[in-house]
Amino acid sequence: DGLRLLGDLLEHEPLVAALLGGGDVPVDVVVMGRGQGENFLGSDVAAFIDYTRDAIELGQDQIVSITADGIDVITFDGEPAETHDYHVDWDVSAAEKGGHEWFMLKEISEQPQAVADTLLGRRDADGRLVLDEMRLSDDELRDIDKIIIIACGTAMYAGLVAKYAIEHWTRIPCEVEVASEFRYRDPIIDRSTLVVSISQSGETMDTLMAIRYARQQRARVLSICNTNGSTIPRESDAVIYTHAGPEIAVASTKGFLSQVVACYLLGLYLAQVKGTKYGDEIGAIIAELEKVPAGIQRVLDEADGVRKLAADLASSRSFLFLGRHVGYPVALEGALKLKELAYVHAEGFAAGELKHGPIALIEEGIPVLVVVPPRGRDQLHEKVVSNIQEVRARGARTIVLVEDGDDSVLPYADEVIRLPKVPTLLQPLVATVPLQIFACELAQLMGHDVDQPRNLAKSVTVE
Repeated sequence: DGLRLLGDLLEHEPLVAALLGGGDVPVDVVVMGRGQGENFLGSDVAAFIDYTRDAIELGQDQIVSITADGIDVITFDGEPAETHDYHVDWDVSAAEKGGHEWFMLKEISEQPQAVADTLLGRRDADGRLVLDEMRLSDDELRDIDKIIIIACGTAMYAGLVAKYAIEHWTRIPCEVEVASEFRYRDPIIDRSTLVVSISQSGETMDTLMAIRYARQQRARVLSICNTNGSTIPRESDAVIYTHAGPEIAVASTKGFLSQVVACYLLGLYLAQVKGTKYGDEIGAIIAELEKVPAGIQRVLDEADGVRKLAADLASSRSFLFLGRHVGYPVALEGALKLKELAYVHAEGFAAGELKHGPIALIEEGIPVLVVVPPRGRDQLHEKVVSNIQEVRARGARTIVLVEDGDDSVLPYADEVIRLPKVPTLLQPLVATVPLQIFACELAQLMGHDVDQPRNLAKSVTVE
């Protein structure tokens, strides 16, 4: 399983490339651009967006021959091949740094707009939710009795955030799985299972192979994706596009937040279809979601303290992140960003697990970043405050992310990062942003390439 691309880069025309099934070599070139008197072959439309927005995807087991005057795609049998042509709906400025030193900094700054665009146009004149390409009927959705979210890396953490909201709103059991493990454990799925794949690129091989397996087992498949016309959406029963715009930096930022929002929309849509939430309740939640971009912008505007904190901790080589409820996947994502960008040891834990092993890692001066849930969320707030006390008593440097007006943590916090007040289930949309900035700043201070961390690729097209 996997894809292999062979290219014959001749000095003269034509340029010939073939995409083969099988092998374990990453796909480096998958799209062609059709211009006026010129044509292009690239790994992403961003490579030729300066010249054309008309793109063609090279399919598996196809051969393409390109000259300045034409693009011919055939099968390995020499027959004309069906092609997937599409028009790119963003312009060249979206693939430029826009005055920022790094693409990642630009993409972090674009998150308010990415969230707003993902929410745009999702309700009809009667206020009911509508989704882009929901090709599953209401009757098919009513039959769903289990949801399995499959994804890799940051996208999987978006799924973990979504699990809390989807189960709360729909009362449907929701599991979240690493895509690379899914088909190897003989999962119990059938026509009443909705498999939700999350992939920014729509080409992640582990996720693609997982949805193919799910379809073989007759499960329904819905994909959440940022790339129009990519393979995973085309092989799914339904799609929710995130409309975040191109994400050039390898480490995902605006992609993550827009994936979380798309998952929320899916949960609310299922609640609407199944009747587990009234229309006015769904409307109230969407109204809160529509306020989130302003909250994210406030976090961005007040980020100088986070940058100073990164400078203070630039010599640290180990970090712990703690959270509970939706704060737990935020902790996981914060730790992953630090590993990806700064190449330091970082671990995320559910704060309730601290006493079951991770507390042994606490030593004098180790930075511990804690996501505190809003007050009133069961007893979790008090429990997390207790965790902060525990690690500080053992010498940790405590950095606490907490909502405005909550001063209960001040006696136990060495540093405080304030978050706008939002409903509990929406807190990850504002709590993740300071952790992105922190990791990015730390990596810059250490002299690392923020956009292209070592050993990583934007789209992982091998298993």
